Amino acid sequence: MSSLTEEIQILKKEKQAMILAHYYVPDEVQEIADVTGDSFYLSKVAKEADAKILVFAGVSFMGESAKILNPEKKVLLPDPAADCAMAHMADVEKIRAMRDRYPDLAVVCYINSTAKLKQYADVCVTSANAVKVVKALPNKHIYFIPDQHLGSFVAAQVPEKEVIVGDGYCPVHHQITAEEVRQAKKAHPEASVFVHPECPKEVTELADYVGSTSGIIRAVAEDEAKTCLIGTEMGVFYELKKQNPEKEFYPLQAEQCCYDMKKVTLKKVRDCLRDETNEVYVDREVSEKANRAMELMLQLAK
Repeated sequence: MSSLTEEIQILKKEKQAMILAHYYVPDEVQEIADVTGDSFYLSKVAKEADAKILVFAGVSFMGESAKILNPEKKVLLPDPAADCAMAHMADVEKIRAMRDRYPDLAVVCYINSTAKLKQYADVCVTSANAVKVVKALPNKHIYFIPDQHLGSFVAAQVPEKEVIVGDGYCPVHHQITAEEVRQAKKAHPEASVFVHPECPKEVTELADYVGSTSGIIRAVAEDEAKTCLIGTEMGVFYELKKQNPEKEFYPLQAEQCCYDMKKVTLKKVRDCLRDETNEVYVDREVSEKANRAMELMLQLAK
C-alpha cells in the first residue's frame, strides 16, 4: 500500500468520508474507492450512506447530481476542472421553442448534463433506464437532450412515440466508427462486441450487446466468449479484468479515453479530502427543479 493510499484511508476514517469513483477514472483511484459505479448509481449509494463527506471521483456534473440528491452532505471534487463536454450540449432557447411547438412535449434529459440544464427537464434518465422511462411517460412527443445517439437508440426501442433528439454527443463514443468495429471483429472473429448506446447507430448495429457501462460489465460476465471487444471508455477495463480474469479485452479504438476523467488522481483525492476543498454548490432553486426531474425518473424506472 502506498503512502498516499494509507493517508487517504486515515483521512477517510477521521472525517467520516466516503469515496465514490466512476468506472472511467484511473485504476488506482477505483482501487481505493468505497464504491465504484456509473454516475447515478453512485449518487443513490451516497444518499443511503452514513457519511458526512462525499468525495466524488468523477466529472463535475456527477458532483452536482450527488449534491442535488444529498443537499445536507458536503460533496467534494478532486478536480473541479474535470468536466464533460456533452453535459453542456443543449440550448435552453431550443427547449422553449420545442415546448411552444409541441404542447404535449416531455423534455427528457440525460443524467450526463449540468444541473442548470436538468432544471428545464420534465424527467431525467440514465443510459440504463432511458427506454423504460420514455415508455412510461404519457406524452406522445419527446425531446431527448443532450445526446443524439442515446436519443436515437431510445427512439428505435419506442416506435410508438415521436422522439426528437438533440445534437449533443460524447466525444469518446461519438468517434468510434463502424469500420473500426469490422476491423476489430476481423482481428478477433471469436469475440463478442459490447458497446455503449452513446456510440453512433452504425456502431451499435454491429454489436452483440448495447447498454450502459454497468450493463456492459454484467453482460460480459454472462457471455460465454473469452475475447471481448469493448466500445466504451477504457477505464472500465479495470472492473472487467477484475471480475473476469480469464477473459481478454480489446478496445474498438485506441483513443477510447476521456481525458477529463483521467484528471482525477490519487494525490487530488488526498488533497481535497485533507483540505476539504473544491466543495460542490448548487443554487437552491436550480437544485429543487433538477431534483424533481431526478425523483420522477426514480418513480418511473421502478
